[in-house]
Amino acid sequence: MPQKNIGLEAIETASIDEIRHLQFQRLHKTLHHVYHNSPVYRQKFDQHGVHPDDLKKLEDLCLFPFTVKNDLREQYPFGLFCLPIEQVSRIHASSGTTGQPIVVGYSKNDIQTWAQVCARSIYAAGGRPGDKVHVAYGYGLFTGGLGAHYGAELLGCTVIPMSGGQTEKQVQLIQDFAPDIIMVTPSYLLNIAASIQQKNIDPTSLSLRIGILGAEPWSEAMRDEIEAQLAIDAVDIFGLSEVIGPGVAQECIETKDGLTIWEDHFYPEIIDPDTNEVLPDGEKGELVLTTLSKEALPVIRYRTRDISCLLPGSTRTMRRIQKITGRYDDMLIIRGVNVFPSQIEEQVLSMEALAPHYLIEISEENNMAALTVHVEFLSNHAQNNVQHVSRELADKIKNFIGISVQIAIKEPGTLPRSEGKSKRVIDRR
Repeated sequence: MPQKNIGLEAIETASIDEIRHLQFQRLHKTLHHVYHNSPVYRQKFDQHGVHPDDLKKLEDLCLFPFTVKNDLREQYPFGLFCLPIEQVSRIHASSGTTGQPIVVGYSKNDIQTWAQVCARSIYAAGGRPGDKVHVAYGYGLFTGGLGAHYGAELLGCTVIPMSGGQTEKQVQLIQDFAPDIIMVTPSYLLNIAASIQQKNIDPTSLSLRIGILGAEPWSEAMRDEIEAQLAIDAVDIFGLSEVIGPGVAQECIETKDGLTIWEDHFYPEIIDPDTNEVLPDGEKGELVLTTLSKEALPVIRYRTRDISCLLPGSTRTMRRIQKITGRYDDMLIIRGVNVFPSQIEEQVLSMEALAPHYLIEISEENNMAALTVHVEFLSNHAQNNVQHVSRELADKIKNFIGISVQIAIKEPGTLPRSEGKSKRVIDRR
């Protein structure tokens, strides 16, 4: 991938009218592309009684049917591709943490677009040409590693393609290679931070200044924890394999006030997940995304299941999404109360005696769901006050979330650690 100084692109500060005009042109073209090149989309549109020419304005997108994850699973592996396989330059697949992996394809132009939005994201996060970028996302079929890699190279950075795992080696290379930026899941960065602490390395002696963190929801409390432990700026990057991979939206380092969606390539909607009604900007609901420039696997109104809301632009003209801290797929219903793991995470991280690691276990007692939160003491805290700490955390969860839970405090380092996307919930029902 040739290097290029992306800088701040003109489209990032274009007027709203210019952005909407470009979106309409690209959306009209994309709807025709899928209708004429995907039998699956053609059938969906026909069954829904809608044709690409029915798009007279951007708001008419609500006339078109949704795409859901099961559509991609049913067409496994290549049934939703809109190009013949010989024109597909690369194939990726989701990590498959739930169900069959989702297969996605990229044309040569798609790869260039992906690199561009990732480069733009790294720049918005504070990265600049000449920076060294340590990529600790997984490489291979997972989109994280190569997406970050190509974006960093396009921006003109030096890439350290470490991938995930081998935590001690991660720390050694951070010391030896002196990267400016690390791109990694937030849960795995906490593991790296713990290893740095165990080695008695002063984090302020390290070269890292920015962490670009994504691939899983993470709370403001976790941001505070990471920034305190590593003395860096931690910013959020958002993406998903079905849409393109990392680089759909990026938090800007100047404000950390939500993630700017690169609206020249992705059109966002927020819907009520129960009624499917499109909600106005500012109202919280399910994020729905439509690709505007993809060739091999465009998606129309893809239901991400991520919970967010649309906000006006701040550092850029394009709209922002509120930081995603939960997914409807992750929502637990415990004795009639909706609970998200991120809500429990915030309470765990508010406890000075506890490490920033937790596991939620759901079981069944007397035909009702029972929830146990497994946590760890920090190694430098006295562990003779288990009952006091357990009671305090249980009270916090009860007061802030509204459910009673059992707390199980473990020895330091005993809970499972993630080297990629974390698994926070075990359901034994």
